[in-house]
Amino acid sequence: MIEHLTKDSFKQKVFDYQDGGRYKFEGERPALIDFYANWSGTCKTIAPILEELKREYEGKIDIYKVDSEVERELARAFRVHSIPTLLFVPMLGQPQLGRGALSKGELKKYVREVFNV
Repeated sequence: MIEHLTKDSFKQKVFDYQDGGRYKFEGERPALIDFYANWSGTCKTIAPILEELKREYEGKIDIYKVDSEVERELARAFRVHSIPTLLFVPMLGQPQLGRGALSKGELKKYVREVFNV
């Protein structure tokens, strides 16, 4: 099961987005964060794909979920205006956003290109 992050756990496991714009990754592996809403059919469509990727990339990347309806401040910080919004956070370099329902193939392509996995 994919771990759900709160604002506080996000700051501990990914990075402290409130730290004056200073970006310092806190995780042990690259992270893929799914900003979702329970009412979204599109989010429900990609949820099992993300579960499959979690198993396939176990120990290589971390996959998390953020409920954009509950964690509104966190969603605003990353300009989440549509869902799903996926945040790809590499070990080095800046995080990148992907928006909309991406297929498993597209997600794997992002993982290869952004995370070099």
